[in-house]
Amino acid sequence: MPSIVIAQGGGPTAVINQTLCGAILAARKHDPSSRILGARHGVRGLTVGNVVDLTAIPEADLRRLGNTPNSALGSTRDKPDSGACSAILAALSRLDARAFVYIGGNDTAGTLELLRQQSNSPCHFVHAPKTIDNDLMENDHVPGFISAAAFVANALVSVDLDFRAMPGIYVAIVMGRHAGFLTAAAAGWQQSSDDAPHLIYTPEKPFTVAQFLDEVDAVYARLGRCIVSMSEGVQDEMGRPLAEALAGEAVEHDAHGNLQLTGGDLGIEIQKALKSRFPKARARVDTLGYLPRGYVGVIDETDRKEAFDAGAFSVQSALGGSGSVVLHYDGHHTTPQFVPLTRVAGKTRRMPDDFFAGSNAVSAEGRRYFRRLLPKRPDIFPPFV
Repeated sequence: MPSIVIAQGGGPTAVINQTLCGAILAARKHDPSSRILGARHGVRGLTVGNVVDLTAIPEADLRRLGNTPNSALGSTRDKPDSGACSAILAALSRLDARAFVYIGGNDTAGTLELLRQQSNSPCHFVHAPKTIDNDLMENDHVPGFISAAAFVANALVSVDLDFRAMPGIYVAIVMGRHAGFLTAAAAGWQQSSDDAPHLIYTPEKPFTVAQFLDEVDAVYARLGRCIVSMSEGVQDEMGRPLAEALAGEAVEHDAHGNLQLTGGDLGIEIQKALKSRFPKARARVDTLGYLPRGYVGVIDETDRKEAFDAGAFSVQSALGGSGSVVLHYDGHHTTPQFVPLTRVAGKTRRMPDDFFAGSNAVSAEGRRYFRRLLPKRPDIFPPFV
């Protein structure tokens, strides 16, 4: 019996299961006779036949699934080479797959492009977008980003209120290896130069600790507090991740040899630098880590709908061939479109230059972009201090 195979790759998000739900329901509508199979833990599970039958799950349960953060099928960060692709293609052939929908980021799209190049079967390879980093080419924004951005914006507004009451210095280390969208998102809620985040540091701009400390000093002297949003992937002037440059051999790596940016190493080093420069100040560095990407308490409604629609559109698009689903904004509405995998696979979108105002702030253009995506800012009574 022909099948549609779906898998999830990369880090979980608050709405990745909405994409899964949309894909399942669209597949049922298109061809009720097809099997819908989910590969556990992405291509790793697929190659060993570790699949779950999704065909007959009641729609009410699917809707609950869609509203649940995490990756329900399990995930992987495996990046298959040509040899591994042969095993994946063989597994898809055994399942009589007519489409393989893989929900993930640019590495996931890269895997699908390799499979497409090596395949001689009728199976189509479709990438459904997902990443809190918002770094997929061809997309105005990516499912998962808005919910994570809302978490960060809420966190920094809350910390700003805290530090108005009890002055000091606060640094939030935010996920983002190569792109600073998530780190900068809270700027969309700024109403004046006094509002946090007062300083924003992203991987797109070179970073030095000495300049950082001087800039913190200037804000602290002016306001009596300084709230900083800093990407985990900030780089020194040589292009090295600062976490690696500061921590040296003590820095952690994951099973694939990638620098483990969310382990807290950068936060520890920044905390040391602040304590040395401001020994009497209340100074705190928190690594937000994985919390923003799939927090059950902050799931944006627009994000839910767009993720679901992207999943449904991925199955509809699979009827015509291989490609990547992208979110296009025409100035008024956001709609899914279909582009060749080569436009997304293995590429990284970074914050454009016109989103920056110098090396540590977001421009008016950047703030308009984030404000368009974020939910409404909480209605906060202005403090007396």
